[in-house]
Order: sequence, then C-alpha cells, then structure tokens
Amino acid sequence: MTRRGWALFAAMSVIWGIPYLLIKVAVEGVSGPVLVLARTGVGALVLAPLALRDRAGRAQVARHWRPILAFATIEILGPWILLSDAERHLSSSLTGLLVAAVPVVAIVLTRLTGGTERITAARWLGLAVGTGGVAALAVPGVHGFGLRPVLEVLAVAVCYAIAPLIAVRRLGDVPSLPMTAACLAFAVLVYVGPAVATWPSAVPSARVLGALVALGLICTALAFVLFFALIREVGNARATVITYVNPAVAIAAGAVFLGEPLTWSIGVGFALILVGSVLATSSPRPPVATEPSLVVPSALSAAPAPAASVPAAPLAPSARQPGVRGWAMSRHKPAR
Repeated sequence: MTRRGWALFAAMSVIWGIPYLLIKVAVEGVSGPVLVLARTGVGALVLAPLALRDRAGRAQVARHWRPILAFATIEILGPWILLSDAERHLSSSLTGLLVAAVPVVAIVLTRLTGGTERITAARWLGLAVGTGGVAALAVPGVHGFGLRPVLEVLAVAVCYAIAPLIAVRRLGDVPSLPMTAACLAFAVLVYVGPAVATWPSAVPSARVLGALVALGLICTALAFVLFFALIREVGNARATVITYVNPAVAIAAGAVFLGEPLTWSIGVGFALILVGSVLATSSPRPPVATEPSLVVPSALSAAPAPAASVPAAPLAPSARQPGVRGWAMSRHKPAR
C-alpha cells in the first residue's frame, strides 16, 4: 500500500472511530432530533455542491428515488436517532462495540433474504463467537443501564446490516457521492420539524457545539470524501480493514477523553466480536459472484465491517467516486 493509502487508512480509522465519543458529548446539551439535524445538515451542505457537479449521478438518483429513500431511512434516519437516545445511558465505548457486531448480523440476514453464498464451518464458528461477544457486552450493559438502550444499539446494528442489501440489490449503478448527498438532504427534511420542536432553550456549551460540528464536518462530509479516495487508492477489500480498527479507537477515545472504565466485559467482548467478524466474513472458495458477502461498518454513523472484494459498479463518465455497490460492500454506516 502506498504512503497515501496508509495516510487515508489511518485517517479513516480515527474518523469513523470517534463518532460515538462525539455523540456522547453532544447529547449532553441537545435532543436527538437536533443532533441528527445538525449532523446531516452540515454533511449535506458540504457534499451537495460536489454531488451537483455530477449530472449523470443526479439522473441516477432521480431514477432510483424510492430505494434511495428506503436506504436513507434504514441507514441514517433510524440508526442515528436510536444512537442519540442510547448514548444518554450507555458509554460511548460500549455503544461502539455493540455496533461492531454488524458483520455477524449481516451474514445471517444475507442468508435469510435469499443470499446464495455458502456459509462455511468457519463462518458458523464466527457467528457463534461474535454472538458470544455481543452477549459479553449486552448482559452487563442491561444490568448497568437497562434493557432499552442496549436494544436500541442492537437495532442499529440490524439496520446497518439491512441497508447494504438495499444498496447492492437496488442501487448498484448509482454513484456513491450523489446518493450520499441525497440521503443526507432527505434526513434534513425529515428531522427539521422534530428538531425545531425540541430546540434547546439556551445556547449549548462550546463543548457540545464543537461535537456537533465535528460530527457533521469530519465524521460525515470529510469521512465520505476520504473514504471514496481510500477505495480508489487501495480497493474495496483493503478499505474494509478499518472496520477492525474503529472499535479500538472508540474504546480508546472513551477512556482517554471521557474517563470511561475499561471493564473485563469490554475486553472480552471486543476480542470475541473481532475474531467472530474475521471468521464470519472470510471468503469461501470458490466465491459466489452472484451474491457478494454483505457486511457494513457503521460508517455513516460511526464504524462499519469487512466483505469480499467486489468490482465497483460501472461509473458514469463524469462520476469520479465508486458506485454504490463498491461503497456498500466496503462500508457501512456509516455513520457508519
């Protein structure tokens, strides 16, 4: 991998590892709808001018508006509000680790929804190990914080596993950048009403405002620009490796900046989910080209999951970013 590739890899490992920390800080001073509106609004403002330059991409977005709205709902609208509510109770590190179970969930959902890729013995073992990791995190979490926030984060993991199914099966020819901008703009329209209704009575602290700006500017807009560049530089398969680094960054960020404890359950859960994800997403031989392995990190949200390398969808001449198929196979997300 080139120096530029390593630099992009390092940047994305951090950028999609810190959203949980920033969300934890932001919910100290604003409601969930305000947080989602701020993040999507900043992201849309930055990405929209870039997306509007792609005329062919805009046409594809208009042609596929129904699945794009479904994708945006499952990838952004639902997960981001659930994360905002859950992190009022859970630590940022625990949240990041629970979302890291996306690869395990994705393999099961792909199989249940008609996927043709064979689940090998190694993958079954990975599913079992990954499930054990989720249990190691969830059980102490339920006892310490209650059932609701844990279920909310697990619902986010399910959403992040479903969204790529829509992207790969219905949006394979849509360039990623115009689609991302459209999804963020749709989220702004949906959340502007709830955000106004729950607007804070006083100006939030500088700490909260900084977290909101960082979520939109760094973890959303800049993240996607850099991630598209990373895919072009190193390919889909290598780009997915950031999924294994994001949870470690989430743990470190929570411990260093928020003083969150590093408990035995976090250590055991992290190890089991990491090993389970590697095994569950290992490519069977020979690979089945008709139904690629669908695994997504929580990129749009926060941290995302590996998948087999799949050629990106053909791009329009004016599009200089990977097609949604290549993006969905690599990320997640995002958030994500």
